[in-house]
Amino acid sequence: MKTQINGIGMTSQRTRERMVERLRKEGVRDEVVLGVMASVPRHIFVDEALAHRAYEDVSLPLLLGQTISQPYAVARMSELLRAGGPLNKVLEIGTGCGYQTTVLAKLAREVYSIERIAPLLDKARQHLREMRTLNVRLRHGDGHAGIPEAAPFDAILLTAAATHVPQALLQQLAVGGRMILPLGTTEQYLWLIERHAEGFVETKLEPVRFVPLVAGTA
Repeated sequence: MKTQINGIGMTSQRTRERMVERLRKEGVRDEVVLGVMASVPRHIFVDEALAHRAYEDVSLPLLLGQTISQPYAVARMSELLRAGGPLNKVLEIGTGCGYQTTVLAKLAREVYSIERIAPLLDKARQHLREMRTLNVRLRHGDGHAGIPEAAPFDAILLTAAATHVPQALLQQLAVGGRMILPLGTTEQYLWLIERHAEGFVETKLEPVRFVPLVAGTA
């Protein structure tokens, strides 16, 4: 049965609007990001049995131990990446089911996204087709390496927690660019890294919980 994009009942537009009101109360201020969050049907990115929980502010399970990030994390990271202005070329590390990818695609001119787990990438590709998202280029590969041939990127977003900042990704960040990533193992924090002509500036933000960034492909 084909998933209904608009949704009904617990997957309806009204439910998405309630989610956006909750995001406002939780401190997300960027109205462009909030508008995109209201427009993207999160329920199509999760298993049909979990669709009724799609707009709760929780992460939900995907294939092979992966998760779809909670709406607050998606909105907050997108807001930090945008910093109040338009996005041009974005690199996403960890495509997952394609939900954050779709949000980014509505905020940026073009998005490159890399995923290490092939079956998950196939699902994401299917979801992006269903959403008629045309400005995303997907890649099966190790996120630590990024996509050097498409660099530089004016924004880089990691959707899994790294133990350290991958050097290859720093080199692929344009001067004037911003990287948002979760860092840590038992304790994780969101970090903002800004590249200036004279070097990098790192800012520690709020505590988060993400699946780990794993090397290699599967």
